[in-house]
Amino acid sequence: GVIALGADNQGKAALLVAVTPDLTKRFKAGSLIRELAPMIDGRGGGKPALAQAGGADTEGLDRALARVKELIANG
Repeated sequence: GVIALGADNQGKAALLVAVTPDLTKRFKAGSLIRELAPMIDGRGGGKPALAQAGGADTEGLDRALARVKELIANG
């Protein structure tokens, strides 16, 4: 599976994406997070199974989490 979490951490946006080993050839957490990070005015990275990003725009969290669904549905 693919898990995406978003949180407002004291006024800062945080995102985490995790991908189970059986899906890392199809979905890479690091690639997903790099697409999501600009939506929270941030940067991020990671490995195929786990990645994180932080940013200043907490209002972008809902858009970023919705985008994950789109990326998975089209992937």
